Amino acid sequence: MMRNAALAILLATTFIRPAFAEDAEPKPEPVRPVLSMIVAPKANATDSFAGVIEPRFSAGLAFRVLGRITARNVDIGDMIQRGATIATLDPTALTLAVQAARADAAAADAQMANATASEERMRQLLAGNTISQATYDSVQQGLETAKANSERAHAELTKAEEQLGYARLFSDFDGIVVGVSAEVGQTVSPGQTVVTVAKTDQREAVLDVPDTLVADLAIGTEFDVTLQSLPSLKIRGVLREVAPQSEGTTRTRRVRLTLENPTDAFRIGSTITAWRVITRPPTIELPASALLESEKGAQVWIVDPGSRTVKAQPVTVVAKAGDIVTVDGLKPGTRVVTAGVHSLAEGQKIRFLKGAAQ
Repeated sequence: MMRNAALAILLATTFIRPAFAEDAEPKPEPVRPVLSMIVAPKANATDSFAGVIEPRFSAGLAFRVLGRITARNVDIGDMIQRGATIATLDPTALTLAVQAARADAAAADAQMANATASEERMRQLLAGNTISQATYDSVQQGLETAKANSERAHAELTKAEEQLGYARLFSDFDGIVVGVSAEVGQTVSPGQTVVTVAKTDQREAVLDVPDTLVADLAIGTEFDVTLQSLPSLKIRGVLREVAPQSEGTTRTRRVRLTLENPTDAFRIGSTITAWRVITRPPTIELPASALLESEKGAQVWIVDPGSRTVKAQPVTVVAKAGDIVTVDGLKPGTRVVTAGVHSLAEGQKIRFLKGAAQ
């Protein structure tokens, strides 16, 4: 009986001991998947922006008087010359106004002629003491009133004739029609735009630049401008204006470049690309996701290519621009973890995600 009991205890010990020994072995540290990159200093940077060619000067042309449009001689894209008729109004009401003003002027002239003759007679009678001074003064006052009425009537006639000339719309400069806002038969008010005409001799490139890049732009900055339809054709553009406020939705600012000696290929409405090369001291740029900031300061995880483990490396943040940070404290050729930095620890083994840089 005792022999059987001892045998049972021996067997139990034999099977249980390996189980305890296996549980006592430490679990292997998990291997973290990461994204990484090899840092390299950048000496030059290129900024490029898409834009469009627009005229620097344009004007919305409108009639100065109320009327119904009877003709419009131009359409969008038409070239016009200075003084050429663009549109006309129905002149009937304006012609009648001229006739009425002419009649009023004739009546005023007749009254002035009558008052002049009366004043001449009364002056002779006053010289012979036939009438009193008060009577002559009254007649003389009537003459002055007739003269004033005649001047006013002729001024109204001149105004009516000038307004009759307003029935014809023309441009004060050579240009191209870029917009049409009224059609034949439409009644327009004074100042209501009928067509928009742009000067073709001065063109500029209009760009929308992100707010984060505007700080590096100064008036007079030079750009190279190329047509998207013909990239081999390149001219120079000079920064003329930067919008003081950014657009609320896109957070971009409107930038205008004056084009130097643009060819005919740079037509109004053409899409262009404007770019510039920035020369600066070599810097190291990293995505913001590579930066790990704590109470100890900013640091990044650098990878030991042999053991594929990570080590914390303190860095100094020189500048931030959107999702890019410029840092100091890294040697060129160092591999830096760019994603997954918050799940790593000192000496952590890592593996590169499939398809990522090795």
